[in-house]
Amino acid sequence: MAKIAQVAAKYIIHSDIQIDGVVDRPDVIGAIFGQTEGLLGADLELRELQKSGRIGRIEVNLDTKGGKTQGEIVIPSSLDKAETSIVGAAIEIIQRIGPCNAKVTVKNIEDVRISKRQAVIERAKELLKNLMETSMPDSQELSDEVAYSVRMMEIQEYGREKLASGPGVDESDEVIVVEGRADVLNLLKHGFKNVIGMNGTSVPQTIIDLGKEKTITAFVDGDRGGQLIIQELLGSAEIDYVTKAPDGKEVEELTKKEIHKAIRARITAEQAKMEVGSIQQRQQQRDDRRDQRRPQQQRPTYQPRPHQPQKQVKQATAQEKAKFASMLEDLIGTRGAYILDDKLNILGKVPITELQSTIKSIASGIYAVVFDGVVDKDLVSAAERANINYLIGMDAKTRNTNSILIYTADNL
Repeated sequence: MAKIAQVAAKYIIHSDIQIDGVVDRPDVIGAIFGQTEGLLGADLELRELQKSGRIGRIEVNLDTKGGKTQGEIVIPSSLDKAETSIVGAAIEIIQRIGPCNAKVTVKNIEDVRISKRQAVIERAKELLKNLMETSMPDSQELSDEVAYSVRMMEIQEYGREKLASGPGVDESDEVIVVEGRADVLNLLKHGFKNVIGMNGTSVPQTIIDLGKEKTITAFVDGDRGGQLIIQELLGSAEIDYVTKAPDGKEVEELTKKEIHKAIRARITAEQAKMEVGSIQQRQQQRDDRRDQRRPQQQRPTYQPRPHQPQKQVKQATAQEKAKFASMLEDLIGTRGAYILDDKLNILGKVPITELQSTIKSIASGIYAVVFDGVVDKDLVSAAERANINYLIGMDAKTRNTNSILIYTADNL
């Protein structure tokens, strides 16, 4: 005898049954077949429909309390809507089961396909959400990743100070001197291979030596720090040209168009010296006028500020180190970074390509940074300005400072 399961049915008839007495499941099934026999004609005879597999196994669930029985009848059907409805109406004619009065009421006829469609929709939503969270990056992200990888392959260490540089410093007659490694990477990205970074405000001997052999263009940030570096370079090395990023911008943030525009607008070192002298002269004049306007008796006597010791960071506690190690393990292979507050709560997660710019934009309130990368001097400089205590990376190319402690995967 062919039987259909509920999972293969198109419709399911759900009925309630109430019996004034105590009966068993076989009694109910016998009454269903017996009292509907011959009622609907040969085509809708329940026994024949069940033999052909068009009506499935009839499920009867009963519960007896206080001498009365009540329960549920479930009938799977692969008939069409009209025929299934006729079968459902037919079982409501049952009035007695054995010696007991009975009443059958069809609660509803469930369309299994609708339920399945709803399940499919809910599952599809879940799958789509997972896909969007773990999907591959878009074209721009792929392009940025490839460009970053190429820049990392091209960047080199130059001279005894191991300054970050492009591969074309030796071959080129002209060299562009920038402030740090991030600036070198940005210029490499846009095709400038004859670039070298100072890695600080003091002028390395390598830059002084290059100035004797090559045409040097100093390319600095458009802020007060950039102006100070220009003065340092003009006083220590043989610089030929000077240019700056637009006001308020850093070289590492510039687009290709902005870089080309800045280099075309470079000025000679002699002109830069005149501008520096003019700026210093104007500043002195302003100071003199301010002193003249101030009454003599009210002129304060300035005393040098007492020396303030630099911030000393304590070694991380065992609990903090364990927390750092756990976070560092979570980040392996993600090229991401966690930014933490002093309670080791995660303030945010960013790609390491945006880590320095994020630190500069937040400026304060960061206690530690854990990231899937290498700690270098540029990151340490940015962290010092933001008053960060700890940098935790996979490896390090620099040492601890008075204000920042560096931990790696090897020493956690």
